Amino acid sequence: MAMKMPKEELVEQEVTYTLWKDGQFYIIEHVPARVNSETGEQFFSPQTVERLQHIIWEDRQPVRYVQAPVFEFA
Repeated sequence: MAMKMPKEELVEQEVTYTLWKDGQFYIIEHVPARVNSETGEQFFSPQTVERLQHIIWEDRQPVRYVQAPVFEFA
């Protein structure tokens, strides 16, 4: 008897995308994504990924800066 896999439910949402690149932390807000409602895993369309890359690699001025504390896990 074959087991039925539960259907994965993806919900369209805007998320905050973060990336650590070349010693710098980038935050991009309001990114469209499909989010697994059970696991929270985020999926991005190829067009969204391409736009994220352009935003990060272009020499654009950010909307604002944030300061964050950094801790060691030790």
